[in-house]
Amino acid sequence: MQPQEPSQDPIRFGFVLVPNYSMIAFSSAIEPLRMANRLSNKHLYQWIVISSDGRPVTASNGLHIQPDCAIADIEPLSAVFVCSGVDVHLAYDQALLFWLRKLAHRKLTIGALCTGSYILAKADLLDGYRCTIHWENIASMREEFPNIVVSPDLFELDRDRYTCAGGTASLDMMLHLISQQQDATLAADISEQFLCERIRDHHDRQRIPLRAHIGTSQPKLLQAVSLMEANLEEPASLDELAQHVGISRRQLERLFQKYLQCVPTRYYLELRLAHARRLLLQTSMSIVDVALACGFVSAPHFSKCYRDFFGVPPRDERRLRSSASREAHG
Repeated sequence: MQPQEPSQDPIRFGFVLVPNYSMIAFSSAIEPLRMANRLSNKHLYQWIVISSDGRPVTASNGLHIQPDCAIADIEPLSAVFVCSGVDVHLAYDQALLFWLRKLAHRKLTIGALCTGSYILAKADLLDGYRCTIHWENIASMREEFPNIVVSPDLFELDRDRYTCAGGTASLDMMLHLISQQQDATLAADISEQFLCERIRDHHDRQRIPLRAHIGTSQPKLLQAVSLMEANLEEPASLDELAQHVGISRRQLERLFQKYLQCVPTRYYLELRLAHARRLLLQTSMSIVDVALACGFVSAPHFSKCYRDFFGVPPRDERRLRSSASREAHG
């Protein structure tokens, strides 16, 4: 989109809400538009809220929003953003996918907030594009759509596809668009109004730095944990990790005990099990495939480790989550 001339009509965005959408991702996208109008004292942006049938949609926090219209009744828009959240695999239907394909055929800019990228992928609208999604869903997205480039960045603006990771990343993406469509000063003023010390770039990572996550900046430990996270499908041995980091195996074990209060093998196992749980709940991968993708030699071994850690076998966890999601959706 080119910068807007003062005499032009407002840029109109549509936000499609699906069940269990993320309220923070939705509000973080709309508020910068409101503030742009207020600070510029101009009607730069308009926005409408859309649902599949025009009925209220419940967010993941339980709040309801009354949409302005159904997908069949929208007027011309500059862009449409699909806002989703938890249980995205239950949040769409074929009518929504068909409607999105029609918009794409008309060359409309289509975007996604949080897990809305998954819905765009199901509609075949991300083939050949670079996109992003919330970090919890990256692994499952890559497994289900191996031909789509899924980045870990905050947001991606690839031609006429705008995707962001959700949460406050919606704010950063909208400020970036406002900077492009209006000017950078206005975007900076909006950021200041919202007490944001800086506008994050799209190349900023979604997750907090590893040193903050594990509570230490010990360089050898950070290197070891980073190697573990990068090798979940084919776990490295402790000797291999120690060799890559440049210390002895005994020194590596001491670092983990001192800073993380556990042995390296336990920490590594928990990383793999957490990854397995995301795949289990977010994809239709078989238990065997999940086990292999997380470095377990067999499904029975995986099931035992999973049950010992989470208190429920993987097959039962998937079944219970599916039953709970169906009940929540009526």
